[in-house]
Order: sequence, then C-alpha cells, then structure tokens
Amino acid sequence: MAIGISVKELYEIFESTPADQNIMLVGSHGIGKSRIVEDYFTGKGITVTALFLGQMSDPGDLIGLPRLNETTGKTDFMPPYWFPTDGKPIVLFLDELNRARPEMLQTVMDLVLNRKLAGRKLPEGSRIVSAVNDGEEYQVGDLDPALVSRFNIYNLRPTANDWLKWAKSQDLDPRVVSFIQRKPSMLDSRFDPTANALDKTPDRRAWERVAKAIAGQPEITPVLAKMIAGIVGAKAASEFVESLNDGSVTGMDVLKSFDAVLPKLEQFPVENFTLLNDDILEALNSLKGVAQFTEPMQKNISSYFQWLQDAGKREAYAYFINAFLGGSYPKANGYLAKKLPQLILEFSNFIKSTN
Repeated sequence: MAIGISVKELYEIFESTPADQNIMLVGSHGIGKSRIVEDYFTGKGITVTALFLGQMSDPGDLIGLPRLNETTGKTDFMPPYWFPTDGKPIVLFLDELNRARPEMLQTVMDLVLNRKLAGRKLPEGSRIVSAVNDGEEYQVGDLDPALVSRFNIYNLRPTANDWLKWAKSQDLDPRVVSFIQRKPSMLDSRFDPTANALDKTPDRRAWERVAKAIAGQPEITPVLAKMIAGIVGAKAASEFVESLNDGSVTGMDVLKSFDAVLPKLEQFPVENFTLLNDDILEALNSLKGVAQFTEPMQKNISSYFQWLQDAGKREAYAYFINAFLGGSYPKANGYLAKKLPQLILEFSNFIKSTN
C-alpha cells in the first residue's frame, strides 16, 4: 500500500526528488490531483502538460504521426502537439494512467524509463508525474509491475485545511468555505457500494462548482437548492442550506466579536478548532498593517485563548501555537509579537510545560 501524504508533504517531496525520478499519485477522484500538481509547478515558472491517457485510443496521440524522411528515406515521427520544442523542461502529467489502453501503456514505458518517445528526448530536467484512481468503485485496469516499478508512489490525501486554504486564495463563495470549515467531513464523499452510479456525492471539484454557481446570489432559493443537490447530492445540499440558517464561525468573527460567537464555539466539535485556528491566523495575515490590528481585536483574540485554556481545549490551543511557529503567517506573527508580547510569553510557557 502506498504511503499517505498531505499536500504540504507532497510539495516537500517535489523539492527533494530528482527530476529523473517519476512520481505516481494515488487517490480518489475529485481531490484535485491535477490542480495541486499544476499550481505547484506553474508557480515556479515550469510548464505543466497534462495528458489524459484514458481518453487516448492510439499511440500516435503520444508519439506523433509517421512520415517519410525524404533525406534519409526512412520513417520518422512528427512531434505531437504537446511535445516541447523550445528546449525548456516541462512537467508531463500523465493523468488516468490506469485507464489507458494496453498499447498506450507500452508507449508510456519507454517514456518513463528513457524520457524518450520515438527517439525524441524530453528536454533535460523534465519531470514525469502520473495520477491514478484506486478502489473498487473505479473501472480501471491493472498496471504492469514493470511499469509501476518505475515510479515513486504516494497516496495523496489532501486535508480539508489544504482545500480551505486554496478556496480562500481563489475567493470562492464564503458560504461554501464557512460550511466546509464547520463540517470538513462533508468535503469528500465515501464510496457507498449500494449507491446508484448516478447518485451524486460531494467532492472538492463539486464544492468548487457550487461556490461558483451561487456567487452573487444573495439567497439560496428552492430552485438553487435543487441545483446544488445536482452538484453535490441531496444530503450534502440539505446540510449546506441548513447551515446558512444557523451560521458558522470564521477567524474574522473571533477577531471582531468573540463574545457574540462564543455560544457557537461552545458547540464546536474538537476537529473544527484546527480549521478555525488557521483561519484566525489567515485573518490576521490579511490585515494590511499593524494599525488594523485594533485594540478590540487584541482583546478578542486574548479572550479566545483564555477561553481555550479555561474550557480545557488544550489540543486546540497547542495547534494554534504549532501553526503560529510554523512560519506560514509571517504578518500575523509580527502583529501578535508587537501588540501582544505577553501572549507570546504564554505560548512559550505552554511549550515548556509540555516538554
């Protein structure tokens, strides 16, 4: 069984893995494997070329079409549409690898082993990353062990927090973001063997579609609720619509009105504080300057941490400290250190008490 990793761990693996070693990502549909790969490498200025092997029926789609070389009198192959001709390294993302036809997989073997197709070599420094769906619910084929052995294999398990950070960076509708923050278990479905093949269940792509579909809609009408059910399924849609009535708690809510949201926090399951703590740090990090970290905000966040300790929520308190020390929110760290130095001292004392 492939070892499970988070998105953050995958990025660290990308950093450490030599370009000539191939990586295979195993995971359910809808978790964003292709987007995660594309976001990372395009952010570094490297072109990502995705090939959906399950949709290819002829090896010519990969290696190009044959032609007669009039100079040599021999047959060679024209470069396929996707092949880089500028000499710059690329990331070749082979999606749906275990849906590919056997004749396509034979062509892939030479590619992953020698970085060549019909004698044409990928630019130096190019990477090959593949993705497969794994599970009884998928109509996929078995991969040749010789092909599998050419890959470093990881079971990609993005956390709800991974998706929430991405969703906020894309300015997805805050109602969807708040719902998933409050009920992270609703982000991804679990395979039900008794379900009909056309029964809709939620996944990360589906919630993104919901967010884009309701953007700009001030309220969720009965018709919009049905539309949402067609995207994520009736159960998830029902819980989402109900959540709009009882509300949720964001990091900015805590900063601006801790007393008002305290009754809701008292009902929070413990796992929700992980997401809320990250959201508090993100809310602080979004402030444009320390002057925006007002005295009421300082009082509210101090009250929040005091409440965590008084309520015996040591795990939530410890998680915030770990996230704070992780370095992902430099502006937030600076604001807290400047305006609430006594809080930083409390963090330090808490760490000492746990060692």
